[in-house]
Amino acid sequence: MKRVLAAPAALIPLLAGCTVAGNAAGGGDVKIVVGYQSKTINTVTAGTLLRSLGYFEKRLNELGKAEGKKYSVVWQDYDTGAPITAQMLAGKIDIGSMGDYPLLINGSRAQAQGGDARTELVSITGYNLRGALNGVVVDKGSTAKTLRDLKGKTVSTSVGSAGHGTFVQAAKKYGFDGAKDVKIENQQPSVGASALESGKAAGLAQFVAWPGVLAVKQQARLLYDGGDLGVPTFHGVVVGKKFAGAKPKILQAFLGAQIDATRYLNANPVKSAESVAAGTGLPVEAVYLYNGAGGVATFDPTIKQPLRDALTNDVPFLKSIGVLTQPVDLKAFVNDTYIRQAYGASYDSDAAATPKPSAGETWISGEEKTTPYKDPAALLRGVREAQQQGRQLKAAYVADTVTGTRWFADKDVWVEDPSAGGQRFKPFATDEGAQKYLAAHSGAKVVPYAEAVRRA
Repeated sequence: MKRVLAAPAALIPLLAGCTVAGNAAGGGDVKIVVGYQSKTINTVTAGTLLRSLGYFEKRLNELGKAEGKKYSVVWQDYDTGAPITAQMLAGKIDIGSMGDYPLLINGSRAQAQGGDARTELVSITGYNLRGALNGVVVDKGSTAKTLRDLKGKTVSTSVGSAGHGTFVQAAKKYGFDGAKDVKIENQQPSVGASALESGKAAGLAQFVAWPGVLAVKQQARLLYDGGDLGVPTFHGVVVGKKFAGAKPKILQAFLGAQIDATRYLNANPVKSAESVAAGTGLPVEAVYLYNGAGGVATFDPTIKQPLRDALTNDVPFLKSIGVLTQPVDLKAFVNDTYIRQAYGASYDSDAAATPKPSAGETWISGEEKTTPYKDPAALLRGVREAQQQGRQLKAAYVADTVTGTRWFADKDVWVEDPSAGGQRFKPFATDEGAQKYLAAHSGAKVVPYAEAVRRA
């Protein structure tokens, strides 16, 4: 974790003239420092996509012209939320984005430091109400069938992250202590992926987009779907309270730009996924799995009540694993005043809205739009039709029969249930989910994906 505290080499020239974040650095040039996680694609509307669109810079340029100042943005990219928090507490980052657990740690440590260090959660980037943004994967050749099979083995995760939390909480449901009954390797996601591939770790518990990335690269399979836990997970934007009070127009410019980026993503899901993939090097099929139309993540900047409740419920857990060592005043930390102002009159109604269930989709290479399907049977027929026409299929996505978690159709476990009639073929994101269905439905059996497509 210490390695990511230093700014990436490409940013050093940009930082050279910057004294304190958000302050003038000679010649009336005011630099705003934004910490983000490019590969954590649930934050793209406040990071990777927002940066590529230039919406924040555009709004700052307009503000600067009105005020006779010159604003510029320094984007600092990190692998996890922990170093962003460290830099914020040091007064070197003005605005940051990170997951729910790191957000709580951020608020707790900032409040403990007190004074100008205090921070506030001011908006949400993306979320999943069931927790499906997190998952546990194993090597594709692993014999593990359930999470219980990882007991006594080595699991790589980023301690204090939502991926870590999902593993520990899920482990309790399987009758073992996810902190004591396994050897936890505290690693950045990319390092953990290498450990999994080399056999140094039996499992990898991580947040979006790593489970999907390793699956699409044929390097791992999903062992545990975070959606099975039923605990909301999300990412959000945090700012220094002093910064928000002293520079409200800049914060409004950022939140306005985030809203613009959110609307762009929702209106242009394929282009957005391609842009994020190009900027991060992640497989575009994995990016679209999470960020596409009906994807695992729902992008909405409003701070919804279920997400507030999730933070409250997360506090005891983070204390129990020893990563939240100081109390956190959530009423002081969560502040939707700023996003309300930027969002406008429809804030309350939109904050109360919940996403529609994920639908199946096929994505044909070279096409700018995907084709949605109302159910798995229709999707299978769509895949078969594309194959018969010789059209190259980039990816097919379908929702898990029980959890609703969207996953790659060709990497799902497909079950045929003759008693289900026209919906006889049912997809499951994990082998365990399929086995539970088989146990409850006499006559059902697992079938290869290719056979399901052929017979749909």
